[in-house]
Amino acid sequence: MIELTRLNGKKFTLNALYIETVESFPDTTITLTTGTKMIVRESEEMVRELAARFFRDVQLLSNPYLRGENHEE
Repeated sequence: MIELTRLNGKKFTLNALYIETVESFPDTTITLTTGTKMIVRESEEMVRELAARFFRDVQLLSNPYLRGENHEE
């Protein structure tokens, strides 16, 4: 989960697994896999960094099968 800020200043927590795209229009717009769009105060770069930190923290990509390494030993 990552903490973000709506344009009205209200904080909320978003499950980073549902992020499909992050764009600047100039406001940062996050499109979720559900099709929902959210506009946040954080920059596009900050959202990417927060999402990357989330994936590192939960070690989602640490599984060799998820990385495409299907070697059996």
